[in-house]
Amino acid sequence: MSDTQAILAHMSLEEKAALCTGASNWTTTSLPRLNIPQVLVADGPHGIRRIPDGHAAAHQSLPATCFPTASCLAATWDPDLLYEMGQALAEEAIALGVDVILGPGVNIKRSPLCGRNFEYFSEDPYLAGEMAAGLIDGIQSKGVGTALKHFVANNQEFERFSISAEVDERAMREIYLPAFEKAVTKAKPWTVMCAYNKVNGTYASEHRRLLTDILKNEWGFAGLVLSDWGAVHDRVAALKAGLDLEMPGPKQTRVNALIAAVRDGILDEAVLDSSVRRIVEVVGRAAQTPKGGDFDVASHHALARMVAAEGMVLLKNNGLLPLKNPQRIAVIGRAAQEPHFQGGGSSHINPTQVDVPFAELQKLAGKATLYFAAGYREDDCFQQDLIDEATAAARSADVALLYVALPAFKESEGYDRADLDLAAHQVALIQAVTAVQSSTVVILNNGAPITMHDWIDGTAAVLEAWMMGQAGGGAIADILFGKTNPSGKLAETFPIKLADTPAYLHFPGENGEVRYSESLFVGYRYYDAKGAPTQFPFGHGLSYTTFAYANARASAAVFRDVDGVTVSVDVTNTGAVAGKEVVQVYVHDHEARLLRPFKELKGFAKVELQPGQTKPWPSPSTSALLPSTTPLISAGSQKAASLTF
Repeated sequence: MSDTQAILAHMSLEEKAALCTGASNWTTTSLPRLNIPQVLVADGPHGIRRIPDGHAAAHQSLPATCFPTASCLAATWDPDLLYEMGQALAEEAIALGVDVILGPGVNIKRSPLCGRNFEYFSEDPYLAGEMAAGLIDGIQSKGVGTALKHFVANNQEFERFSISAEVDERAMREIYLPAFEKAVTKAKPWTVMCAYNKVNGTYASEHRRLLTDILKNEWGFAGLVLSDWGAVHDRVAALKAGLDLEMPGPKQTRVNALIAAVRDGILDEAVLDSSVRRIVEVVGRAAQTPKGGDFDVASHHALARMVAAEGMVLLKNNGLLPLKNPQRIAVIGRAAQEPHFQGGGSSHINPTQVDVPFAELQKLAGKATLYFAAGYREDDCFQQDLIDEATAAARSADVALLYVALPAFKESEGYDRADLDLAAHQVALIQAVTAVQSSTVVILNNGAPITMHDWIDGTAAVLEAWMMGQAGGGAIADILFGKTNPSGKLAETFPIKLADTPAYLHFPGENGEVRYSESLFVGYRYYDAKGAPTQFPFGHGLSYTTFAYANARASAAVFRDVDGVTVSVDVTNTGAVAGKEVVQVYVHDHEARLLRPFKELKGFAKVELQPGQTKPWPSPSTSALLPSTTPLISAGSQKAASLTF
């Protein structure tokens, strides 16, 4: 298959059409006559969901490492760590016979209500693009492909198969497209998956401007565009628009439609040939990586623990953490014994093993006595006796560790959240426990922001542990006992209440449309513009040590073009323990002709420092922070911008 053009010349029209439609739920069509094998794909992106051969899509997948979901991954602010995780994912894909992993997802978190936000990285396109590029590079470095998804404006589950996202051009170019562009141009994914929804009235699967004009022509994407499962409505229109491969299959009617369209002169065969060429080239790349063998279950579990710890965010701490040799610990909450570590839907992984938080605490607690109380039911039923049992345990302990997981009935793929609240009985539990025990730590398992104003004031500390993956229970214990110094930073804003959120009045839409009326002002861009308070801002995260910045400098104080600016700063660990700091650099327009956000993230890096140690950032070997390919001024703006520290 070294000569794609020669293969194409020997293909019949029927074979070309067949190649553009899947053969099953998870495989592409093979053409043995031309030595074209099938490609096997599997859901991701935080683990391999490999369905056994011959089984339905709903069948339990083969065991694989369940890493933390994207909301936790983004909070690491560490693309290099995601590269390492990507390599592990690729090793497991190879062992399980998978050619392409369906992920990562880089859709912007327009509203925290989106049910699939746990699978997406951030409200900020720069951060989302950098994290995705790191993960893609890691996976593809081992010869396994990725499917960057869901292109584009897939920001809700409500009517996701048909809703039209009405997005203005500046919002599209500055908010919703850049993460895809960064991942495509920097990491070169093998495939890009289109979204279900319409974009400005046209289905994403039939959107020529998006799939061909922008993705393929403007960004130079050389891979294939595949559909989300069932996203194609008109096969001929989709192919004309640039949708190369329809999944799943078999769908002989779709194949026949392409054949008939070519024979009737409706579809230029050269257009079909272009899609076939892209498919054959990806098939050829996949075939170069031998499949089979085993993967290192133990080392991947250890990596999942490290990744989880790096992404957990210490939101509040009055000095109680790390724990200082408590003798009686009340461990409260069903999630301490039944860990809530991943979301529902297509990304659900069958884990190789699962760390139970309570058991992991016992390993590090020394001679302390641990008492457990369930605290709340799994469903939405209020049970006062469980709360009474929990408060009794908390009252008699030195410290209470309260594990609270957002229930699956409130957060999953397939539907959007109705609110940002914990279940009512969980809120009542936190209020009751903190009323009797001032040394209470709340540990949260959720995939997206929750409101906390009803209960946070009574807590001593709050740890955002996210959907933490199979090893997250151990990662929590590491942080609580100071074995790991927390270094995660929020990749999305935590609002005080739902009504404060940017899309509140325009989500999830009506009459088949959802209007993105907030335009550019998504996430922190909105809160900055409004001067509105938040529970916790974008980029927030505490540590067990402290850091000082000095000698901040830039190669240009004011700039008008895209030639690139190098930003440097000296960072010192001024505390008593080793820790990691995330340096964040934002750009601000002083005199924009157009309405601009107050600030925008344009650079970041995670720096590890010993107590008293100072490091210049970036290091002398690091290239310019803001490279020439980074547009610092939006299209149409000719005014100067400056750097904000």
